[in-house]
Amino acid sequence: MTGADGRTRCAWPGELADYVAYHDDEWGQPVHDDRRLFEKLCLEGFQSGLSWLTILRKRENFRDAFADFDPEVVADYGQREIKRLLDNAGIIRHRGKIEATINNANRALDLIDECGSLDTYLWSWQPTEREPDAKDPSLDVPALTATSVALSKDLKKRGWKFVGPTTVYAFMQAMGLVDDHAEGCEWRRT
Repeated sequence: MTGADGRTRCAWPGELADYVAYHDDEWGQPVHDDRRLFEKLCLEGFQSGLSWLTILRKRENFRDAFADFDPEVVADYGQREIKRLLDNAGIIRHRGKIEATINNANRALDLIDECGSLDTYLWSWQPTEREPDAKDPSLDVPALTATSVALSKDLKKRGWKFVGPTTVYAFMQAMGLVDDHAEGCEWRRT
């Protein structure tokens, strides 16, 4: 779709300024920073059942609430921090998702110990070619793929929470492990 600014981009951002900026500046751009990778995995978990726009508009509040997603800090959160987070109207106050984020911080530290970085582990899952949707190969843009299913299973085996295959695929799209910008989108890399 061609926006009011004359630039051709994916249709999903529409004309919403938040979404257009996210699409243009972040979505699908390769990310190799461990904190940003951890943040996105956590925020995709919080997004489950909600609109990404809701999470995007609360992202700074999440960063404040979760120590800028430093897994070493978040891993030490206890009941006092959980209560503080449940009282924080600036984030999604879902106990299961909050506890999953704390759990996942510990799992992230385990992966960093094992692999050297989250970046090394997560980017080892980058597909070598475009994959079809694992459930409906006729879809132009997959919701989940064989790789996202396998990565989800591996993360769950390692104790991660809120990392289903659709959540993981959305993470892969956002962090640039796959390039799902539409044909004709100026941001498409392949």
